[in-house]
Amino acid sequence: MNAFLKSCTALTVALTFAGQAVAQEALKELGKGEGALSIVAWPGYIERGESDKNYDWVTDFEKQTGCKVTVKTAATSDEMVALMNEGGFDLVTASGDSSLRMVAGKRVQPINTDLIPSWKTVDKRLQDAPWFTVNGVHYGVPYQWGPNVLMYNTKVFKEAPKSWNVVFEPMDLPDGKPNKGRVQAYDGPIHIADAANYLMFHKPELGIKDPYELNEDQYKAALDLLRVQRTLVGRYWHDAMIQVDDFKNEGVVASGSWPFQVNLLASEKQPVASTIPQEGVTGWADTTMLHVDSPHPNCAYMWLEHSLSPKLQGDLAAWFGSNPAVPAACKGNALLTDEGCKTNGFEDFDKVKFWKTPVSKCATQGDQCVPYYRWVSDYIAVIGGR
Repeated sequence: MNAFLKSCTALTVALTFAGQAVAQEALKELGKGEGALSIVAWPGYIERGESDKNYDWVTDFEKQTGCKVTVKTAATSDEMVALMNEGGFDLVTASGDSSLRMVAGKRVQPINTDLIPSWKTVDKRLQDAPWFTVNGVHYGVPYQWGPNVLMYNTKVFKEAPKSWNVVFEPMDLPDGKPNKGRVQAYDGPIHIADAANYLMFHKPELGIKDPYELNEDQYKAALDLLRVQRTLVGRYWHDAMIQVDDFKNEGVVASGSWPFQVNLLASEKQPVASTIPQEGVTGWADTTMLHVDSPHPNCAYMWLEHSLSPKLQGDLAAWFGSNPAVPAACKGNALLTDEGCKTNGFEDFDKVKFWKTPVSKCATQGDQCVPYYRWVSDYIAVIGGR
């Protein structure tokens, strides 16, 4: 929590990006690799075959480039920002709710896409995405994307839940037992958007048009819903592996989750599945971004090129349950299979409300929305029972 608070304090920098100054010039040409590369990444994003020998996109890279890869796993976007603020890292696999904060805070540098030959293979829907592109300048390379799914226990739910209400409102579940103490919620302020997304469907009179752009009344309604959820939640999760253990051993039967946990539990023959309920979902589109003071920029650019290889993209999509940033990865990958992209929702891009940082100046609510620093302090209060 201390790291979380530290990051949030640092993140109250101005988040209006019009006229944002470029932090520095992008690298002009590549030199010799420095022999090392440090990456801040989500769990499961940088694999070297230690979890499963079939999933290894680090070993060959190290052999080919001489860049020894080290990974610091981060469980939340705020933790990623805190680590990048501290420095000493080269790359971060940032989600959309953190990427622009790092641009505004001048923690990442522009990317020279001319030094990345495979840039032209990136999904056109992602190449100029607003969560890492500012005034036409790219501050990263797309990596993977996917939805925040509802994960559930198939012994309790014989049919997939149709609504997120199973984690937001008190009720008896299909096994006749209450949901209290058996559901979880995400331990991060961005979860307020999940509540707002739920209210968009069930209380249209609130006028929510974007779950990341909330006026005072809409924001209050979301917090009120989260306070109800607080009475039901057995644990707020941010560590994917702890959530996996909670579903296996602690009686948790429903929660928002990532496809990574679903796949991991399914591989262990656990009674778990996932669904996208009627209200729709929030989601993440992750971008590999380069620290402004990267100690190993040449190795970093070599990794940025490597990260776009169809083999890596397809293997990672199969492992994480995500969607590749390179459409070519959807065909011919033995691990993903030719049906994998469809299964993971590659065609549902327009249905996902991707994470982004809430700002006070917004487009959908008369130009005035509740900014992110309030999401931070108020969500801490909700978790604390206030």
